[in-house]
Amino acid sequence: MNHLSQRDLSLRVLLFIVVVAAIVYFLPRSGENHYTYEEGRPWSYALLTAPFDIPVHLDSVSAAKLKDSIDANFEPVYMRDLTLEKTIISDYITRLNAAKDLGITPAQKNMIINQIKEVYDNGIVDRDTYSRITARQLPAVRFIHDNVAISMPTTQYRSAFRAYEHLDSTLRNQGLHEALSKTKLSEMLQPNILLDTVTTRRVLEESYQKAMAPIGVIQQGERIIDKGDIVTTRLATVLKTYEELSDERGNSAISKHYYPMAGQILYMVILFSALYGYLYIFRRDYFDDNRTVLFLMTLIGLFTLFAFTMDATFRSGLYIVPFTMVPILVLIFLDSRTAYFCHLVEVLICSIVSSFSLEFIFLQFIAGVVAIDSLKELTRRSQLIRTAALILIAYSLCYVAMEVMQSGSLSRTEGRVFGCFAVNAILISFSYVLMFMVERIFGFTSRVTLVELSDINNPLLRELSEECPGTFNHSMAVSNLSSAAANRIGANVQLVRTGALYHDIGKIKNPAFYTENQHGVNPHDALDPLQSARIVTGHVREGLALAEKAKIPEVIRKFIREHHGLGKARYFYTIYRNAHPDEPVDESIFTYPGPDPQSKETSILMMADSVEAASRSMTDHSPEAISALVNKIIDGQIAEGRHNNSPISFRDVQAIKEVFAQRLRTMYHSRISYPELKNPEPAPNLPMVEEVKPDEEPKQLPPSDSTTETTSETSK
Repeated sequence: MNHLSQRDLSLRVLLFIVVVAAIVYFLPRSGENHYTYEEGRPWSYALLTAPFDIPVHLDSVSAAKLKDSIDANFEPVYMRDLTLEKTIISDYITRLNAAKDLGITPAQKNMIINQIKEVYDNGIVDRDTYSRITARQLPAVRFIHDNVAISMPTTQYRSAFRAYEHLDSTLRNQGLHEALSKTKLSEMLQPNILLDTVTTRRVLEESYQKAMAPIGVIQQGERIIDKGDIVTTRLATVLKTYEELSDERGNSAISKHYYPMAGQILYMVILFSALYGYLYIFRRDYFDDNRTVLFLMTLIGLFTLFAFTMDATFRSGLYIVPFTMVPILVLIFLDSRTAYFCHLVEVLICSIVSSFSLEFIFLQFIAGVVAIDSLKELTRRSQLIRTAALILIAYSLCYVAMEVMQSGSLSRTEGRVFGCFAVNAILISFSYVLMFMVERIFGFTSRVTLVELSDINNPLLRELSEECPGTFNHSMAVSNLSSAAANRIGANVQLVRTGALYHDIGKIKNPAFYTENQHGVNPHDALDPLQSARIVTGHVREGLALAEKAKIPEVIRKFIREHHGLGKARYFYTIYRNAHPDEPVDESIFTYPGPDPQSKETSILMMADSVEAASRSMTDHSPEAISALVNKIIDGQIAEGRHNNSPISFRDVQAIKEVFAQRLRTMYHSRISYPELKNPEPAPNLPMVEEVKPDEEPKQLPPSDSTTETTSETSK
């Protein structure tokens, strides 16, 4: 087992600290000690008792109705501006006396002045007030004199325009009308009954306070609410009052300092420690890989911060966040068990900011299970769309189940929440784009990419089939053997299948030097064993060069590099040793560059490659001979230590042997021999063939049943 270097261990600790610190820093919090609850839903906290006397006020609905009633019946406070009234009358008398050619007597002038005084005695108000009066919204107003409020009806109040109309209609003499017009009385009339906004606001607030006085008291130590109780409108009002009084008394100071943050840090440390523990114990290969640990921590951290942002920006924003993207991406690049664990960690972190943690955890857990179970192997984009649709259905059903369980009906379900689920599903379908970003950033290879690479129309595979048809057929056979064995022992089937197709692409450079591509002429006959060994072992380096040029992923290049490991080109090595028995041998010339297989998948390929090649030279294809060949080759590799660096187990090796033997027996099964007919039946009378004239085409006869049967048997 590999041991982490001090540098790698420091990197994991630093990554752990950075992610925990970032999540805790951006964790939404308030400076107040508030509970999260909603009317009509159960109280999710423990028993809450009153730490001090808490006044009980009207609930919000009753308070709103009472305020509406006060507003409807409230008489605003007005004041009479006597100074303005006297100034206007005095100015008009001066203007009236100074005017010439009015054609009216002094008595008529006095009549006009008296009518103006009468109008001002009745009261002139502004246009808005007069509109309210005519609409019967202001039947009376209030005047305060010596701290005594006096209510006055508004029936006699007029606007300035209506006051002039009244004067014009009252003074019927034509000369008086002309006098009013010439002196421009309409421009001088102004309201003398004015709204006192300051006093009105004060009196209204006093009315509110008097009406909103406490209707009761919850004494210190008395029960407020217990876990499971439904938060009624009255209880919601009491809780709000409790929180406000707690803030005023300084009880929220504890949340403004260190204890809650310390708890949050401990919470995150526990969750991420559990993740590290899982990787260390159950997936040590992931834990030892810097790239994988960085991928997992970055993915969880970024999605958590995104969830915090959405929750702070939108109502029900948490239900828009596509949390199932985390298990989907982990499943695509790693495995389902790790995907489950990462999803659980992510959901538990984000449940802190959820208003209803239990409901949130239930919804996200079921959605994650559906995502992982419906996406066992991603090979087509349409699978993501199907998974997104299933997740939408799962979200909706879980939401309905929770609402029915808590409220007993569907009346409390909100269409907005279903809309959030729909947006969530749409975002999940874009995981395909995010998958390619992860591939580029972290260097992973998804199953989709492996499927694309295994297409025989890929330029490199097409060149292999054209230049080295024998090698191509060998690679196809090895791919089938390897994938069957990988499926048996639980290895990555698609990875093995693709890697097997590419493992011998280096033979494209010198196809004629390999037996499967030769047609009676062996160019090695003209070379010494040293030259031949260099050419044969060189196909590994040539294959790596071609793969790098074609931008084949590193995970596939490992199959090219490790399929011979550090083994020898034994045929030429043996010939050279026999020809030079007393000379020292430079074994590096005959040794493949390696290294030996480092994974189960490359170990499977090494075994399948050797077994398939050796099986082609067999003359006896009996089950016993095939089993003996498989055991001999694989046991020989194990004895040479070719699989010492691979995590493959003896149980896996035994299963692989069984698969290889079974597949080879199927490939080389014996065919039955057909008995010959001792008494052949007489040939059927064939129809006469007409003589064909030079300018006519011969007529075709329909094939007989006997001819078709004979052809079919021959093909067997």
